[in-house]
Amino acid sequence: MIFDVITIFPDFFNSILEHGLLKRAVARGHLQIRLHDLRDYTDDRHRTVDDRPFGGGPGMVFKPEPLFRAVEALKKGSAEASFPVVLLSPQGRLLKQVVAEELAREARVILICGRYEGVDERVAESLATDELSIGDYVLSGGELPAAVVMEAVTRLLPGVLGNEESRAQDSFTSAEENTAVGRRGLLDFPQYTRPADFRGLLVPEILLSGNHEEIRQWRHRQALFRTWRKRPDLLLTLPLGCDDRQILEELQRSSCEPVRT
Repeated sequence: MIFDVITIFPDFFNSILEHGLLKRAVARGHLQIRLHDLRDYTDDRHRTVDDRPFGGGPGMVFKPEPLFRAVEALKKGSAEASFPVVLLSPQGRLLKQVVAEELAREARVILICGRYEGVDERVAESLATDELSIGDYVLSGGELPAAVVMEAVTRLLPGVLGNEESRAQDSFTSAEENTAVGRRGLLDFPQYTRPADFRGLLVPEILLSGNHEEIRQWRHRQALFRTWRKRPDLLLTLPLGCDDRQILEELQRSSCEPVRT
């Protein structure tokens, strides 16, 4: 997969690409990340990428010309018939796991990192094919959101994690991506490791039993409980079975954490 990132701060991504998942994915040939300085697509000696907004107001706005030139240059001679051009914007649709899954099916994605007061609206209307936001808050630019998008998408690419079962058990994973473990988009279940007794805080006995079926059932119940307690909104759209609904009804009647052993 290829990410083309258009930014006025390409050096911002240096440390991100030198560590962790993205570095490994690039090194193993699963991913290419190509950084493009927007100022290289200007036509004046000051390399101007922004200007004052029409109608007045504070701040500066990214001009349309450099962004159109950049995207058109990246598309020129491309073997792909079409691919997403994503504008990172607080006005975009919220980045959720299902959106990351959509992008992971693409061979190439262009990410446009906005800055200042915003981007000329003609970029959003006529150049970008999608707008994404990573949350209901405002950042100074699109570089951090671009890094988040790349991380979320890259970990879904086949072979990147090495352990596909680990990916399938991620919180928020959609039904299409998570049929094997039967969690269907629930939050993750609690995880424990050694020691079994830490300062009197004990690991649930069921996890020490060696009974894989009982452990599976316990984990599924815990995932349901966590989702009901922390993100009940997720349950409104999940395809819950009769057994799941019965467990949730029990939880709602008791209004307390289920027995963990």
